[in-house]
Amino acid sequence: QVQLVESGGGLVQPGGSLRLSCAASTSIASIYRMSWFRQAPGKQREWVAHLFSAGTTIYADSVKGRFTISRNNAMNTVYLQMLSLKPEDTAVYYCNANYAQPGRDYWGQGTQVTVSS
Repeated sequence: QVQLVESGGGLVQPGGSLRLSCAASTSIASIYRMSWFRQAPGKQREWVAHLFSAGTTIYADSVKGRFTISRNNAMNTVYLQMLSLKPEDTAVYYCNANYAQPGRDYWGQGTQVTVSS
C-alpha cells in the first residue's frame, strides 16, 4: 500500500504560479510512473502529466509549456510546477502512482487549485 499526500494548492490570480507537491509513503525511485491528474467541477478527471521512472516526461496539450513535473527521490516527493495559470486550470489536482502491475495503482486525496481574479 502506498500513501500519497498532495499539498500546495490554493487561490491564485490568472497569470500566477503554484507548485504542488505529492509526498509518498515509500520510495518513488522504482515506481514505473508518477502522474498528475485533475478534475474540474462537473467534468471527468483528466490526465495532466506523466513522469516515468527513466525520467521521461509527457504533458497534456492544454498544459504543455506551462507545467513541469519533477521528482526528488531522496524526499520521495513529486512536484508539479504550474506557471501562467488560467481560470480553466481550476480543478482538484490528484497525484497518482502506478507500478505497472495489477492492483498497484494509487491515488492521493487531491488538492484544490482555484485560478480567479
